[in-house]
Amino acid sequence: MPERLSDRLQQIADALPLRPGLRILEVGCGPGALARELTRRLGGTGFVLGIDRSAEAIGQAESGSRSEIASGRLAFRQSLAEDFVLQPGEAPFDLAIAIRVGALDGRHPEAGIRARAAIRAALVDGGRLLIDGGDPLRQVPFDDVT
Repeated sequence: MPERLSDRLQQIADALPLRPGLRILEVGCGPGALARELTRRLGGTGFVLGIDRSAEAIGQAESGSRSEIASGRLAFRQSLAEDFVLQPGEAPFDLAIAIRVGALDGRHPEAGIRARAAIRAALVDGGRLLIDGGDPLRQVPFDDVT
C-alpha cells in the first residue's frame, strides 16, 4: 500500500505533467516521500533521481526506498542544487521539481542563478523546472542563465 503523502505533496504530485518513460530530477528531496510517489505513478517506466544537500536526508530517503532503488527506477544523491552535474554517461532529465528549495524560491538569489544553470544543464532541450509557489506549481524560467 502506498505511503500517505501530505495534502500539499499530494496536490503537487497531481499537478505534475507525468507520462510514461519520464526522467525526473527532484531537487531538495528530503526523506524521499515525493520521489517514491513519482516512481509509483510512473509505473514500470521512467526514473526519478532525488538530490538533497543533507546527508541525513539522503540516508533517510535511501532507507525508506529500498525496493524502488532495487528496481532501478529510483536513486538518491547528495548534492547542492547549484553543484549538481550529470555523472558520466547519465542521461539528461525531462523534468525537474523543487519544493521549498531556498536557492530556487528567491530566498538566495546568487545561489539561485547557479542552481538554475546547473539544473538547465541537466535537462533535455525543452526540459522544465517546476517549483512550489504557484497553484500549486509554477515554472521557473532559464532566461538569465547560460
